[in-house]
Amino acid sequence: QVHLVESGGGLVQAGGSLRLSCAASGRTFSNYAMAWFRQAPGKEREFVAVVIRSGGDTYHADSVKGRFIISRDNAKDTVYLQMNSLKLEDTAVYYCAASARSEVVVTQSAYAYWGQGTQVTVSS
Repeated sequence: QVHLVESGGGLVQAGGSLRLSCAASGRTFSNYAMAWFRQAPGKEREFVAVVIRSGGDTYHADSVKGRFIISRDNAKDTVYLQMNSLKLEDTAVYYCAASARSEVVVTQSAYAYWGQGTQVTVSS
């Protein structure tokens, strides 16, 4: 079992920045690919970004590419999402998730463990 707890969400003006953190506990953190997903009001949950076990490879959704950066610190059992140049449409609940897969995966079904989510609200 992997327990995930997100933090760092909040209210920010458009154009601003936030950094989300997700602390993991339970099994060996470095054995899991880690990802961020988000769900906006009235919409389905969507993929945002993923980082593989070693942190050596990442993949970002087109909607956030160039603005968001995913990273991980295996010594701290934590994955981060640095969000810059935030837009109104980035408003959502952000979830981190863990997958035992070794490659980059973007499908939700590949992720067995999920956090409770943290709210990010971008205002004009």
